[in-house]
Amino acid sequence: MGKIEFIALMALLMALNALAIDIMLPGLQEIGASLGVENENHRQYVISAYLIGFAIAQLAYGPISDRFGRRVPMFIGLAIYIVSSLCAILVPSFAALLALRFIQGIGSAAMRVITVSIVRDIFGGRAMAEVMSLIMMVFMVVPVLAPGTGQVVMLFGEWHLIFVFMAVMAAVIGAWMYVRLPETLHPEDVRPFTARSVLEGFRIVLTDRVALCYTLASTFIFGALFGFINSAQQIYVGIYGLGVWFPVAFAGVAAFMALSSFVNARLVGRFGMRRLSHGALVGFLAINALWLALTLLWPGHLPFAIFIVLFALSMFQFGWIGSNFNSLAMEPLGHVAGTASSVLGFMGTAGGTIIGAIIGQSFNGTALPLVTGFFTLSVIGLIFVLIAERGKLFQPHNKPI
Repeated sequence: MGKIEFIALMALLMALNALAIDIMLPGLQEIGASLGVENENHRQYVISAYLIGFAIAQLAYGPISDRFGRRVPMFIGLAIYIVSSLCAILVPSFAALLALRFIQGIGSAAMRVITVSIVRDIFGGRAMAEVMSLIMMVFMVVPVLAPGTGQVVMLFGEWHLIFVFMAVMAAVIGAWMYVRLPETLHPEDVRPFTARSVLEGFRIVLTDRVALCYTLASTFIFGALFGFINSAQQIYVGIYGLGVWFPVAFAGVAAFMALSSFVNARLVGRFGMRRLSHGALVGFLAINALWLALTLLWPGHLPFAIFIVLFALSMFQFGWIGSNFNSLAMEPLGHVAGTASSVLGFMGTAGGTIIGAIIGQSFNGTALPLVTGFFTLSVIGLIFVLIAERGKLFQPHNKPI
């Protein structure tokens, strides 16, 4: 498999997770009406239930893939994703839908954990950061297309068809992997699947200062993104009245993030992960500070043009932060890549989901809870990066401890 095909396959495997989140957004209102959900904030649970299952299951897939290889656990996850999607077609109640979304998240966790492990099996250092940036660029095409795709799918039927679409996409991508991708786990990196071995792997991950702090920084930054996803429909449609143009606005910002990931991939080999991601984090903080100040001082809601420009600029920085922080966290843990991806993925997703849910449930008819969350979380993320780097930003590499 050539590098371009490899990046495309890895990106699409990871994108099944983004698809399961973003394609649902245009259908949340219809789902709520169909299943008798009266509180509009409770519709967000369709996203949260999925993310909780996604977070918890990541703890299992890493150690399992370190013992049994990458392929078999990946296919098991794909099967769970497909079956739960098809079962959602017949769901009788909102509670049953949430249960199936939780199970779907369990299946999707394989695509997140094992994909990162496969990339780490083959690449390291700046090469991994470059590949992850390109993967993230393709991955970001999904948020560009998914809401509009969901809107188009519902033109041909009710929201149930969205789940059929997800199942078909997972089956096609799984077949591609089955035919084209061999096992990537090196025999010398196989770890026994015992409680002692798993706990030792967790200890290695959680006691590495750089890996832990970059993961915590990512957790809080991703919490801001999840907070936006939870309340995107309410802000774009409820506050700004975009209606059917909601997917277009959502796609525009996602396209900006994809562009950011592409630029990062072109620059990271020259400037390094730390210089680019640290600069982006400082920019993220500065933009969010301006965004919060204008939100507080402007009478009424910010004009949509100002809101979307500041949000897009903030998300452009996010495109440089995400893939680089992930690579920095994984860099010292190549010998336990599966377990490392598991633990770090669990922490990032579980923490980000909880933070995002808090922001989403704080929606009060204004964008202030979201903007306040973005600013606060960027400050916390910077603190953890400073701890990881012993107070020195923009260094090309860590000094020996």
